[in-house]
Amino acid sequence: MAHLLHIDSSIRGEHSISRRLTARAAAVWRAAHPGGTVTYRDLGKQPLPHLDEAGGLARMTPFDQHTPAQRASWELSEQLVSEVQQATTVLLGLPLYNYGAPSSVKTWVDHLIAPGIAYDPASMAGLLGGREFVVLASRGGGYGPGTPREGWDHAEPWLPHGISQTGLEPRFIAAELTLAPAVPAMAELVPLHEQSLAAAERAIDELWMPARAAA
Repeated sequence: MAHLLHIDSSIRGEHSISRRLTARAAAVWRAAHPGGTVTYRDLGKQPLPHLDEAGGLARMTPFDQHTPAQRASWELSEQLVSEVQQATTVLLGLPLYNYGAPSSVKTWVDHLIAPGIAYDPASMAGLLGGREFVVLASRGGGYGPGTPREGWDHAEPWLPHGISQTGLEPRFIAAELTLAPAVPAMAELVPLHEQSLAAAERAIDELWMPARAAA
């Protein structure tokens, strides 16, 4: 049975563009998969604990030597990996904060890099491949070729590398200039923002179209 893992990470609540895009994508996915099931995780409202000195070394310590903190940290990683394993599609909202991914997304990735369940430590082969991984990105400014801040977006280039050990391969759909309607100095960029958002929404609407799947 088709199963969707829907993950949000924005801290902007109802004002978030990435949440708007993931909600749209989840609705399109449900329409294309009648009877499909959904697991939802909100990293913006309920962030995961960072890997710290107390429990973070669980991934490098034999199970029979785990401290209580390491056991708790490992069990959380097992839960997060299990959520991905159960999904046929993973949907992640990825806003750009200070030119990088939210720390909550980095922590999610850190927990997924778990030997024996997300990748084979002997061969280093990823164990979570073979499922769809759609990333809906939002950026307050413009970072495309020829713009003054070309190359300043460090979230989209990082994620494929950060998650590569697991075998997951992200597909990105992005909306840019999302701050234009709210920042007076960006007012002249509102039309470009609207074009970018509309293009992202069109791409989302086409994700699971039967005609495209059969083409």
